Amino acid sequence: MCPADKIKNTKRGYIIPIGGAEEKLDNPEILDRFVEICGGKSARIGIIPTASELEDTGRNYEKLFRKLGIKHAMVLPFETRDDCEHSEYLDYIDKSDGVFLTGGNQLRLSTTLGGTAVAQLIRRRNAAGMHVAGTSAGAAFMPEHMIAGGYEGATPSPDLVTMAPGLGLTNKFIIDQHFRQRDRLGRLLTALAYNPFAVGIGLDEDTAAFIDPSDELEVVGSGGITVIDPTDLSYSSMDQARRGDPVSLIGVKLHILVAGGRFDVESREAAAE
Repeated sequence: MCPADKIKNTKRGYIIPIGGAEEKLDNPEILDRFVEICGGKSARIGIIPTASELEDTGRNYEKLFRKLGIKHAMVLPFETRDDCEHSEYLDYIDKSDGVFLTGGNQLRLSTTLGGTAVAQLIRRRNAAGMHVAGTSAGAAFMPEHMIAGGYEGATPSPDLVTMAPGLGLTNKFIIDQHFRQRDRLGRLLTALAYNPFAVGIGLDEDTAAFIDPSDELEVVGSGGITVIDPTDLSYSSMDQARRGDPVSLIGVKLHILVAGGRFDVESREAAAE
């Protein structure tokens, strides 16, 4: 799924992947920022809990957004591909300021939403200015190339990651979540070895990348973001490696950014604040 074409004289909305386990009670900084960008208390937010197998996930986020002052927050229960053609739900997204994708299993998102009217609409609306946030599985699903699964470990290897088509809001990033907590450096490096044109974003828990319309990333939250830039990759042994073999990558650049840190994908420049 490719990103929707830019609309003349219109800025794309923010793309906001969250590493999972975001703070929801004491200091919900990430969710507060999302609400602010969407327009504050008058914002209209659609909640898509498709990734989760828990019945109360959507309602819990609906209650949370209402607690944060949002009057118009609605769960959009896309449980089947037929649901993704539901005119009432599509109309709600068409009039929304933001969409929030919950955590769970990203393959539930890709197999249920992929290629449907709702996926197409979210891409068009993001291109027209609607903001899209997703946590954990919802974050992984955002780009064109999605990490569908894999294994722990720091060293890349051919069978360390499974890729699948994602939502397609951007083709400039590949996103992984729960990054430091689940030792996922190796699988993100593996994904980039297969797709060295993209930038890798490894999101710690309770940490978000607020990617603005010009593709500048800002870090918000209590953890860090690992940015992997393969622009200057000069050698990869991926084409020679067998299953289980370690892979050599030379020339990859890595940044660790914390709250306030920024990365510009056009210039490939990182800054501490």
